[in-house]
Amino acid sequence: MSTSARRGRRPGAPDTRAAILAAAREQFATAGFSGTTIRAVAAEAGVDAALVHHYFGTKDDLFVAALELPVDPRVVLAPAIAQGPDGAGERMLRVFLSVWDDPAHRLPLLGLVRGLLEPSGQKLVRDGFLKVVIGPIGVALGVEEPERRMPLVASQVLGLILVRYLLEVEPVASMPADELVEIYAPTIQRYLTGPLP
Repeated sequence: MSTSARRGRRPGAPDTRAAILAAAREQFATAGFSGTTIRAVAAEAGVDAALVHHYFGTKDDLFVAALELPVDPRVVLAPAIAQGPDGAGERMLRVFLSVWDDPAHRLPLLGLVRGLLEPSGQKLVRDGFLKVVIGPIGVALGVEEPERRMPLVASQVLGLILVRYLLEVEPVASMPADELVEIYAPTIQRYLTGPLP
């Protein structure tokens, strides 16, 4: 029996999951989120597409796994989103700061952000992260024009990441979380539910 005809899990390869993730990272970086297919990832990893679905579920789930985030933002933000649009800016910002201010999470997140500053990483943020993580938040909250509002929210959050955690610009870098929430949350809330020009 020819080994090239085999499908499914590769025999004797305990690192199949890692191979799928490596292939996914490569595909998402080169083809973007919309240009990546489960079949293409499977082909590059040398496995059947069903095995990719078995390990990771949907393409969205595969994308988040490929980012290697220390937490799944969809999961940690779910309780804040479940309470509805009123006050969502403050709740989401508190979750965001609690994750980033946790020393166990900060180093891997900083590594990810530095990688996203590369040209291929920019495509991942624009075509993937905004579509898979940020966009669905607006839909789940039921805000009007989520396709317009959520990139505005992302601009505030990404700006805060850059200034507080990557560049460590004072006084933002050392401000207590409560103070940052007081300053930033009203702007995020306005982007979510306030009038837009």
